[in-house]
Amino acid sequence: MAVDLSTYFDKISKLRMAYRVLIFAATIVVLIALHIWLVHIPKTTEIATIQSDLKKLENQIRIAKIAAKNLKKLEKNLTKAQEDLKFALKLLPTSSEIPNLLKGITKLGNDSNLEFLLFSPKKQVPKEFYVQIPVSIQVRGVYHDVATFFDKVGKLDRIVNITNVTMKPIKESSTILNTSCSALTYSFKEREKVKDVGKKKK
Repeated sequence: MAVDLSTYFDKISKLRMAYRVLIFAATIVVLIALHIWLVHIPKTTEIATIQSDLKKLENQIRIAKIAAKNLKKLEKNLTKAQEDLKFALKLLPTSSEIPNLLKGITKLGNDSNLEFLLFSPKKQVPKEFYVQIPVSIQVRGVYHDVATFFDKVGKLDRIVNITNVTMKPIKESSTILNTSCSALTYSFKEREKVKDVGKKKK
């Protein structure tokens, strides 16, 4: 059935001013209520959802930035570790390089005008990732030549520590000394051995 709005308006126009004001006010209130219910509340909820999503995104961006900084730091640490490993590989020979290293030490002694009385590698001492290789050494020569020999050994690329040094003249008032010492060098374990150690620890 069609609604004749003109009839309602005619009725309203015949009412007193106070009633017409009340009807107008009620209409405004209803319209405002409808606006709040149909428009404002849904928009407010949508805005709250968007703000929550925005905070999550900002938090994710912050975490990503921290991760990026940590990644750069890790990459830097990895590069340094690789450089340290290369340096360590240079300092610690593999077992196959030990004979040449020992020959090199002997040559340094001969070049320093020393006579070798003893050059005896001892039993190796295994550690977790490397092996200690002690060598007993006895040489004969003047103090200056012995000091030169020790200095040359100390300047080797490989780690060789001279310990337990004792010096005695071959006879009273002689400048020729019999010098005994221990040379301690190191080598890397083969990978298979290192893996075996790791398995035993696990």
